Amino acid sequence: MTRIAFLDVDGTILEHGTAIADSTITAIRTARENGHLVYLCTGRAAGDIHPKVREIGYDGAITNGGAYAVRGDELLFADPMPREDTDRLIAYFEAEDIDYFLQSNEAVYASDGVGAMLDEYFAERRKRHLEDARRLGQTDAVDPEPIVTYRPVGEADLDAIAKTTFISKRSDSVDKAQADLGERFHVIPGSIPLPGGSNGEIGLAGTNKGSAIVRVLDILGLDAADAIGIGDSWNDAEMFDVVGTPVAMGNADPALKERAGNVTTDVLDDGVWNAFVKLGLV
Repeated sequence: MTRIAFLDVDGTILEHGTAIADSTITAIRTARENGHLVYLCTGRAAGDIHPKVREIGYDGAITNGGAYAVRGDELLFADPMPREDTDRLIAYFEAEDIDYFLQSNEAVYASDGVGAMLDEYFAERRKRHLEDARRLGQTDAVDPEPIVTYRPVGEADLDAIAKTTFISKRSDSVDKAQADLGERFHVIPGSIPLPGGSNGEIGLAGTNKGSAIVRVLDILGLDAADAIGIGDSWNDAEMFDVVGTPVAMGNADPALKERAGNVTTDVLDDGVWNAFVKLGLV
């Protein structure tokens, strides 16, 4: 029986410092060799997925938190936000003095206040990458270059924005943004641990990993009962709700582990491999 696995990226395949367990690579490639399908399912833009993740090989991908999906190189659907919604979010961030990113399918654009903050942040993450890689026995690890170069917001095509991410000095910014923006938008805690008081992700209500998985399964003619979803962050919650077998990583929030019901080990402690073994994919 062919099954399909949807895998989150950050905290599931990729440790936030950019290290990947060798067993994760083996698990994904072996599952595909065994006739199963493996799709990425990430909040990241397609153009913002680390090359080391891409080169593992997949059957398709859901990106931008559910706004885009591909099967191989074939675009299955694309749902950027209407321009008026993007304009409203930008106006909100600027009024609240919140630094933010605009995310198209191809690139990520950063507001003026983001640069210096992230330079220091990513320098620390690269240091952690080396420590994690050496702990995994990857002795050839070298200090990686920055993962992405964020472009200025002024260069963004505001008619092609799929999702936004924000960094706030306030500790309650996620709840406040949801209350201020209302039911039109879906505000959740950020899936990547950025600096600041708190950070979050905002997309349109109804556009999430779960809604995208339902659409992809329908296109592929597959049953949700045969679908597996593995993740660690709040943007994985709706994925857990629609697949037959949800699995939370060991490094996930305790509330997400409870929501999934099934829990594997941490991202660098063979989490994907152990889940695939238990589920019979490898």
